[in-house]
Amino acid sequence: MTREPGGSGISEEIRKIILNGKNTEMCDECEALLYSASRIQHLREVIIPALEAGKLVVCDRYVYSSLAYQGYARGLGEEFIESINSVALNDYPPDMTVFLDISPEDAFKRKHGADEDDRIEQLGLEFHKKVYLGYKALIAKHPDICAVDCSGSKFETAEKIKNLLKERDIVK
Repeated sequence: MTREPGGSGISEEIRKIILNGKNTEMCDECEALLYSASRIQHLREVIIPALEAGKLVVCDRYVYSSLAYQGYARGLGEEFIESINSVALNDYPPDMTVFLDISPEDAFKRKHGADEDDRIEQLGLEFHKKVYLGYKALIAKHPDICAVDCSGSKFETAEKIKNLLKERDIVK
């Protein structure tokens, strides 16, 4: 189990820069490149060694998040995001991506608003609606992305994910 951005020492440091609410002057391209830098470090330190050891890797966010957030919502385009994430996309593509399908409005209601210390969460509902639409567009293009309806309880959602992993022979 790991996460992005973060998951390793250097990647966690990059995460602090990306999400720091004080870094409001960060341009979109810098943000995208920092996510990519964090990802490649995370791949080299955590994911690749785990895969080589025959382990199953579950990562909270990966390259499709960059496509949705920076490619779609920030308007940087898929081509730019794909080019700076080519190692992840070409050499270590995800076997399966679970998209927790919940509207941005409902997501913020569940967590009682945006995290005040998270620069990305502070971008507002309109930005997060663009991210959501970005994920929907990605789902239409990538059959490895599986949408899971999250309208029920967290326990119901967990059960749906577990069943999906079994259906795809990822877990027994």
